[in-house]
Amino acid sequence: MPVLVITGTGTEVGKTVTTAAVAAAALAAGRSVAVLKPAQTGVRPDERGDADEVARLAGAVTAAELARYPEPLAPATAARRSGRAPVRPGEVAEAAAKLATGHDLVLVEGAGGLLVRFDPEGGTLADVAALLGAPVLLVAAAGLGTLNTTGLTAGELARRGLELTGVVVGSWPAEADLACRCNLADLPEVAAAPLLGALPAGAAALAPADFRAAAPAWLAPVLHGTWDAEAFRARHAPPEGGARERGGGQSP
Repeated sequence: MPVLVITGTGTEVGKTVTTAAVAAAALAAGRSVAVLKPAQTGVRPDERGDADEVARLAGAVTAAELARYPEPLAPATAARRSGRAPVRPGEVAEAAAKLATGHDLVLVEGAGGLLVRFDPEGGTLADVAALLGAPVLLVAAAGLGTLNTTGLTAGELARRGLELTGVVVGSWPAEADLACRCNLADLPEVAAAPLLGALPAGAAALAPADFRAAAPAWLAPVLHGTWDAEAFRARHAPPEGGARERGGGQSP
């Protein structure tokens, strides 16, 4: 896959650290990698953006950014409020295709979720994927509530005829609760796509050398990793039955 579009079920689900892990695993496999952030919001001109963070963690990637807006808002809104030109899907697809001529893999990291608007016309990351004919990797949260947002995003991709490569859990907690454990089985069902990895919570705080060494173990072979979904599910399997079955509780 020369271009892989990375989206999330929403904000703060681990898109950037997942992008960095995919980049690090690909680099370790000997591939050249570029990372494209179409619209960076909520960052000053002198601050590091998401593409810079991917480069810091993953290593020798080409980091590119098409536009930057100071307020932490959806790209179309941030562009309007700043008085700057918006980024349109055609521009993003053109930039990604150009990067693909000189790299084995181009990762396009979106802002927020799949249908967050880039421009006043309603262009989205889904339109970018369609223009490129690129598969999409979905980053999801681990816990309660993730099945709905994952199912909605996967359903929209299917409606548009776009390929969902799989789902990665962007932050797996050190102490997983029952919902997290059950979601390991339920996420691939609601997405109708395989579970392709789980990043440990706090991965972004690792030293870059440690992050790069560990990244392949967080991702499945299709993403140049060694992670085994079945082994991970077995290790975190929830207890059988519910409280009533275990404790013999009675209905009122």
